[in-house]
Amino acid sequence: MTILPIRTVGDPVLRTECDDITVFDADLEKLVADMLETMYDVEGVGLAGPQVGISKRIFTFGNIDGREGHIINPVLEVGDEPQEGGEGCLSVPGLSAATPRKNWARVTGVNCKGEPVVYEGEGLFARMLQHETDHLYGTMFIDRVEGEDKKNIWRKIRQADYNQVAAAVQGERAAKTSSGFGALGGSFGAAAQTGGAQTNRTQRPAVKKPGAFGI
Repeated sequence: MTILPIRTVGDPVLRTECDDITVFDADLEKLVADMLETMYDVEGVGLAGPQVGISKRIFTFGNIDGREGHIINPVLEVGDEPQEGGEGCLSVPGLSAATPRKNWARVTGVNCKGEPVVYEGEGLFARMLQHETDHLYGTMFIDRVEGEDKKNIWRKIRQADYNQVAAAVQGERAAKTSSGFGALGGSFGAAAQTGGAQTNRTQRPAVKKPGAFGI
C-alpha cells in the first residue's frame, strides 16, 4: 500500500465538484486501500478523494466507534437536530473551529466492488459523514464556520505565516509519501511532491474522541 500526498487549502482540486465513479476495477480497490493507509498514517478519521488529488466521489473513514469503511458515489441524508462540536481538516493543517452540523446522518452508495452499502450514525460519526460528503462538492469545513470564528479562521489562512505552517506539514508528510493512482502534484502553491517510502503499517491509532479533529 502507498501513503498518498494530501492536498491543502488553496489547491483547486479541493474546490471542484467531483465526478461519479463508473469503473470498478483493481485500480479502484488499490485506491481505497491507499486512502485508508494514508488516513491512518496522519491519524485522521476520514479522507475524501479530492484530498489526495482524485476528483471522484469517494471517501474512507475509520477510528470512530470501531467502524472502518469506504463509500463511493454517496448520497447524504441528515436529520433536523443540530449538534455542537469542533472540526479540523487534514487539508487545513493546524486550524480548527466550532462547525455547525446535524446530529444524525446517513449515506447510501456502493463499495469498490459496486455492491450497495449504507452507513448511518449520530454525533461524531454523523459529523464525519457530513464533512467528507462536503469535500465531494468542493465544500470545506471552513465554509461552514460562522460568526467571529469564521472571520478568525479565514484571517489566519490569509496570513503569510500560515503558508509556512502548511508547507511545514506538507514537508513532514512528503518524507513518507509516494504518488499513486494518477498524477498527484503538490498543493498550496508548492512544487509537486514525489518519492518516499511505501508502508505496510498494521497497527491502527487509538480511537478519536469527540471534539476538534482532522478529517
